[in-house]
Amino acid sequence: MKIMHCPLNGPRNIAEFVCGGEVLAIPDPVSGTDREWAAYTFIERNHCGVVHEWWLHAPTSYWFIAERDTATDEIIRTYAAAQLFNTRRDFADKGQP
Repeated sequence: MKIMHCPLNGPRNIAEFVCGGEVLAIPDPVSGTDREWAAYTFIERNHCGVVHEWWLHAPTSYWFIAERDTATDEIIRTYAAAQLFNTRRDFADKGQP
């Protein structure tokens, strides 16, 4: 049985988790082009090596980030998303029509 450490719930069976994809920088909400948004939304890099991914602990709906080696499928570490995303982003209209 493979075990993943959830930052909120501790060590749990990997069957309780769902991968949400790689953590990527979001395009600028105001000046981002259609191409940038399409790449952000639909294109997966499929990188071989260490990646940072969103993971969901399904029973508690808790999202966190896991650092994982895709070549070996080793989970290096897990941590709360607040450690990486510690500032708020303004998505207000900015006067655009």
